[in-house]
Amino acid sequence: DAKHLVPNKMRDFFCTINLDQEEVFRTQVVEKSLSPYFGEEFYFEIPRTFQWLSFYIYDKSVLQKDLRIGKVSIKKEDLCNYTGKENWFMLQPVDSNSEVQGKVHLELKLNELITDNGSVCQQLVVHIKECHGLPLINGQNCDPYATVSLVGPSRNDQKKTKVKKKTSNPQFNETFYFEVTRSSSYTKKSQFQVEEEDIEKLEVRVDLWNNGNLVQDIFLGEIKVPVKVLRNDSFQAWYLLQPRENGNKSSKTDDLGSLRLNICYTEDYVLPSEYYASLRNLLLKSPDVQPISASAGYILSEVCRDKYDAVLPLVRLLLHHHKLVPFVAAVAELDLKDTQEANTIFRGNSLATRCVDEMMKIVGKHYLKVTLKPVIDEICESPKPCEIDPIKLKEGDNVEINMENLRYYVDKVFREIVRSSISCPTLMCDVFYSLRHLAAKRFPNDPHVQYSAVSSFVFLRFFAVAVVSPHTFHLRPHHPDAQTSRTLTLISKAIQTLGSWGSLTKSKLSSFKETFMCEFFKTFQEEKFTESVKKFLDDVSSTESKEPSGLSEPVHLKEGEMYKRAQGRTRIGKKNFKKRWFCLTSREFTYHKQQDKEPIFTIPIKNILAVEKLDESSFNKKNMFQVLHGEKPLYIQANNCVEASEWIEALCRVTRCNQKRLSFYHPSAFLNGNWLCCKATIENTVGCARCTADVPADTQIEIDGDREAERIYSLFTINMPKLQKLEEACGSIAVYQGPRKEPDDYSNFTIEDSVATFHTLKQIIDTVEKLNESHEKYRKKRSSSAKYGSE
Repeated sequence: DAKHLVPNKMRDFFCTINLDQEEVFRTQVVEKSLSPYFGEEFYFEIPRTFQWLSFYIYDKSVLQKDLRIGKVSIKKEDLCNYTGKENWFMLQPVDSNSEVQGKVHLELKLNELITDNGSVCQQLVVHIKECHGLPLINGQNCDPYATVSLVGPSRNDQKKTKVKKKTSNPQFNETFYFEVTRSSSYTKKSQFQVEEEDIEKLEVRVDLWNNGNLVQDIFLGEIKVPVKVLRNDSFQAWYLLQPRENGNKSSKTDDLGSLRLNICYTEDYVLPSEYYASLRNLLLKSPDVQPISASAGYILSEVCRDKYDAVLPLVRLLLHHHKLVPFVAAVAELDLKDTQEANTIFRGNSLATRCVDEMMKIVGKHYLKVTLKPVIDEICESPKPCEIDPIKLKEGDNVEINMENLRYYVDKVFREIVRSSISCPTLMCDVFYSLRHLAAKRFPNDPHVQYSAVSSFVFLRFFAVAVVSPHTFHLRPHHPDAQTSRTLTLISKAIQTLGSWGSLTKSKLSSFKETFMCEFFKTFQEEKFTESVKKFLDDVSSTESKEPSGLSEPVHLKEGEMYKRAQGRTRIGKKNFKKRWFCLTSREFTYHKQQDKEPIFTIPIKNILAVEKLDESSFNKKNMFQVLHGEKPLYIQANNCVEASEWIEALCRVTRCNQKRLSFYHPSAFLNGNWLCCKATIENTVGCARCTADVPADTQIEIDGDREAERIYSLFTINMPKLQKLEEACGSIAVYQGPRKEPDDYSNFTIEDSVATFHTLKQIIDTVEKLNESHEKYRKKRSSSAKYGSE
């Protein structure tokens, strides 16, 4: 959210998230506010290098260009200082001199030349090779050129490259020569009197500009290299473009307002897979360790301050290697030992409940979409008044009509849920089956506990949470407005209650805090709902395989607006780029003239042969990819790098098991009678580059096991003092048969078997130390190969 924004009158605001100058996400518009609450979450993988993560606040305009009020820019190196906590940031003014992105490739050399009379002078050679990732100007590729200057206290020699048209990755390949020092016998009078020691004060400056033709040129960034670092050496390196030193400096930073952000940023250097073998094996053995509290997986959750940090990579790694179900069963059994009453089963935030929560989020994405998305869309796009709290009713509201509306929505959501068991992923069913039988074993005299063990997850922690926050589960693009949020909250409360009916001996209407909810539930026939819930819970906690029928609805995976190049199916008309609405389901990939219109073109998923990036040089456009199928390639331009990456990933995932996938493709387009990449003149010739994903996958869940292992290694490294403390505690208990230190030293840890826990801890510490050595070697190698100015 933001507060105290200017101008000091009610306006319509929205916020964008940018990687350098590239917008990757945009919030919805909050109308008529000076302190807008956005309440939106965006999670994304960063597909390219960047310098700044920026947030821009805009004043929405109907007739004119949206006005940028201010920005918050955080340097990549500083993100770790803000991660995992909320911070208020003062908005800074938007200054064109500070809006930069991209990098430039330079080769610099200092030569010694012998003059005709035998004396020595020095010459600087600057070879500007290319730039990469320059920003779009007004949505189009820029017309860049560079100025190269040798600057000192009493000189400013400047030279200029040619202008390159319509490209964000210009190839300059121009060399410039500068006289640095003159021989001592040089007598001709000159405006520069350069002595040897002046090299300490000289610097090379390269400025990038967009050629404005009839308007003013736009500054794109600069780099500065002191000449003294060269001496007699020659090297080349990539330099990240920097803002001007006077950029973004203003005395009026206090009146723009402030923005509250919660940022979670992680960056890992992932080593080759074989380096993680010992750590991976140690973690994968966790389900078999007795007791489970002595396993590496459990110890990881014990030493991390926030269990969520440990749960996410642990669940993904175990899921990737098909070890999650036995691990969840083992930690759930430990959880149940401490549960004294059946009606409190799995209600806390233990390792078991968090593992199941995370598993449902990862595995249940498609299940939620196919079950809830249509009805959530109806509620958000055609909302009916549903407020039944007398205190919150507005003048003119009819509580009886509102109650009917709410009943209609609750019935519809409930009906979709209890009919959805056929779509419940097998892995979720396996976990629910384990939980159900463990609960029945722990409380053998309670016939209802087997149902409450499952309903506490599938209703309370899965469906009810998705209903109240559809945007966090990608069921809606944005946070719903206040009235719709209230409706969804009421529906969510109802779903939680109905879901618990199948596991209770009698309804507990008297337990409702709000009397109006109690009145609302009196209209429900309890027996009918109880039977529906019980049947649904029986179905989703069964291990019988459920093959979806061929007539089942296709799963909606992704949709959005992008640009596609005309495919030339008709002879009339230019092959230009047109904006279209794209939709991907588990059955087909389509594009439409507008959202909710009939598809103009459809590609069955089974016909897709490859999905790959397209070189920018093909059409001088960024963020392009190609879908290869039976006909000519479909060339598509996404709106930004994150969107392009997400579409490629989604399309690859859904087509990975296609039988006729290609192994080779053309990274550029076929234009003017030849392929731009390999110059072949036959259009249907075999590709010249290997496809990036030509091996069929055996799962639809894309997990990088090595990356998760690296994350776990990082967590163990950060918490090494706790590991050593725990090891010490186990040794003390094992040797002295009891604590010889203050209990506070390890009373927060679960130690059931000190010998087994000590053994695992020793293995963890040894494994982490070996990985430390490997990382140190990598760091040394990286720092020795990196040159001054390189990324």
